[in-house]
Amino acid sequence: MTANERALAVVILAAGQGKRMKSGLVKVLHELCGRPMLAYPIEIAEALAPERLVVVVGRDSERVCETFAGRATFVEQTERRGTGHAMMTTRAALDGFRGDVLILYGDTPLLRAETIERMRTEKAARGVDLLILSALEPLPGRIVRDARGRVVRIVEMTDATPDELRIQEGNTGTYLVDAEFLWKALDQVDDKNAQGEIYLTDIVAIAVRDGRAIDAVPTGDADEALGINSRAELARATAVLRRRTAQRVMDEGVTLIDPDATYLDWGVQIGRDTVIEPGCVIQGPTRIGERCTLRAHTVVESSEIGDDVVLGPCAHLRPGNRIGKGVRIGNFVELKNSQIGAGVKADHLSYIGDADVGAGASFGCGSIVVNYDGIDKHRTRVEEKAFIGCNANLIAPVTVAQNAFVAAGSTITESVPKDALAVARAKQRNVEGWRLRRKSKGSGKHHPKE
Repeated sequence: MTANERALAVVILAAGQGKRMKSGLVKVLHELCGRPMLAYPIEIAEALAPERLVVVVGRDSERVCETFAGRATFVEQTERRGTGHAMMTTRAALDGFRGDVLILYGDTPLLRAETIERMRTEKAARGVDLLILSALEPLPGRIVRDARGRVVRIVEMTDATPDELRIQEGNTGTYLVDAEFLWKALDQVDDKNAQGEIYLTDIVAIAVRDGRAIDAVPTGDADEALGINSRAELARATAVLRRRTAQRVMDEGVTLIDPDATYLDWGVQIGRDTVIEPGCVIQGPTRIGERCTLRAHTVVESSEIGDDVVLGPCAHLRPGNRIGKGVRIGNFVELKNSQIGAGVKADHLSYIGDADVGAGASFGCGSIVVNYDGIDKHRTRVEEKAFIGCNANLIAPVTVAQNAFVAAGSTITESVPKDALAVARAKQRNVEGWRLRRKSKGSGKHHPKE
């Protein structure tokens, strides 16, 4: 039977307290590159199309279940008695299952699906009951082998001898195990260890004792084994995911001037021949077209950008924008929840929010769409080839019709018809000689002696 013919169930252990995070948010909901930590192992599991997918939850279980509703069966571990005990809580959810159980962790988000597929292939080829994913670095659990190189047990760092602490092959905690053997072994584990917990790792020693075939295969990338227990480890894992995303988009034809200074969320899609300068931050499910230029320190959040667009430097696109082909959004321009037609120009110091802007329209320096009245947001419509002069305010809801022109310094509170010029500012009055008269009055003042 091949790896793909054998039935598969996936269990993700995600009930940890996360005390070292020192956070009011449960650990597995902390975000990496725009998604909660737990989303990554769930996505890997879904890619394997298992017969059953079970997630063990603990702290803030309702919030975790709500976040991933419909994607798994959730089991709560009400007592925190170790990984073995967490696995025991899934017995009812896996009742009647025959095949291999893949055990993953909610705080180990860097595993790749291809690594798991390799485990399945290796397990089938080697004919073992238990296959362990190891890493060639000293993780908290060390894999102990005999003189012939066979796995004999896993020892936790807190229980290890000095010689065992020098072992370099670490246990990632990721197991692919025959379901029948798993339950028989879990029935025999106990909590006689330094922590007083039921260790899932004890099933290895039980397999050896019972003459079961077991083995361990190392991952080719030690980063995949990184578990997150602190803010520093969260930052490290996030950096790994950013590098992976940067490599992916560069492989797809995108130029990153400085990949280490470019911050891309996991789901970002960018078209070929686009150039991104240092300091850019692209977040959420953003899609950027081909041949675009994002100049330094531009931020794009959950927006859709067409081809041949130029953004920045220092532009900020908040969520919900759809930007047409050939648009220019320049220095210190902010957009929010707006539809921007092809060829629109807003080159500096403007705010466009909750607006529908037609093709070829132009916004002068300092022009503002005033979309909020203190209670509600309102939309503004600027039609094709309309021109908004410098320091103009468009007080929503209002329409500036096709080819209309808004004079600089105007505050527009009523719609402007097609081809019209709107001037809405106080009439200038020059007071002749005012400066001289003011100076003359000042010359008669008494100045106290120093």
